[in-house]
Amino acid sequence: MRDSRARRMWKALEPFHAITYFAPETRQTTDALGLKGGWMSYFGCRAAPLGTAGPELVAAVFYNFHPAMVARSLPDAWSYATPAQLLDARLTAVDDAVRRLMRDVAPSRTVGFDRAAELGRRAAELAPVAGRPLAAANSALEWPTEPHLVLWQATTILRESRGDGHVAALVAAGLSPCQALVTLSAAGGPTKELFQLNRRWSDEEWAIASDDLRSRGLLDADGTLTAAGHALRQQVEDMTDALADQGWQALGDDLTTELHDLVRPLSAVLMAEGLIPPDNPMAMRWD
Repeated sequence: MRDSRARRMWKALEPFHAITYFAPETRQTTDALGLKGGWMSYFGCRAAPLGTAGPELVAAVFYNFHPAMVARSLPDAWSYATPAQLLDARLTAVDDAVRRLMRDVAPSRTVGFDRAAELGRRAAELAPVAGRPLAAANSALEWPTEPHLVLWQATTILRESRGDGHVAALVAAGLSPCQALVTLSAAGGPTKELFQLNRRWSDEEWAIASDDLRSRGLLDADGTLTAAGHALRQQVEDMTDALADQGWQALGDDLTTELHDLVRPLSAVLMAEGLIPPDNPMAMRWD
């Protein structure tokens, strides 16, 4: 994929946001509230800004998860903890995780959290939210006070704004949730097996999605993308980047570059130490 400004910023910021998904502190905190399992923790914490949303709404805005997978966690999660409790839980978990990582993983690394938090918040407040439900819901939350938590909340708003735009690009391209995964995998992204483990589309559903893509001339018989398929996938990524770039354009080149350079070294440590697995369903790779 083309290395646009918006894509470079996503790569620099996403690992710091993703602490909430992979740090054990999140699961420990939600287990203490009574939630059952890692996926209930994930769906409850990520959906909490939407309030007591039902599985249909969450599956729609998260887009590529199998609806039945979402329904195994929601609305049951709300019977154990309110959205407000889960918002507190995820912030507490990130606080504990970042403090641990700075102590154990990167004790000699100087992280400019104060300046990064200032720039991150400014960028998040400029990120587009109209037509972007997850970004809007997260942007409505009260800001924390600790700089590392301000930075985390900023990266959350920014990635959900980008993600909402990505969903719009997929819809415009006529790619269903499962087809989005099929085409991304065929383009060199995460494997079918990793996607099925983390998104739960069955072999039959994957085959049906693939057959439809073949009928549209997007997928070859051997499961590789055709020229038209590559072009459509590139169109999706280009539109995603263009929509996300609106916020970076508003922030300006100099401040965007400064934020990138402040956060990228920390994200590099998170990836190098395996705290964010190299094989992950976010298609996040480090180079």
